[in-house]
Amino acid sequence: MLTIKFFASLRERLSVNEITVDFAANMQVINLVEHLVAQDNKFMLLQEQEVLVAVNQTLRGKNHELVDNDEVAFFPPVTGG
Repeated sequence: MLTIKFFASLRERLSVNEITVDFAANMQVINLVEHLVAQDNKFMLLQEQEVLVAVNQTLRGKNHELVDNDEVAFFPPVTGG
């Protein structure tokens, strides 16, 4: 089982804070995004805009391989001034 969290404007636009997804062997972050899009088109937002990904609170790339019980967080890039 994977715990998927959404933060900031992603959470607002997707209207979801957190979901769980069944873990599949050899799943990478990119595969997780594809799975989410297949479940609901609203998750296309994760493909359409620049999104940061943290796995177990560490920034990772889209090719990072997931393991069972990972926590995956999606959030927009942080900007400031």
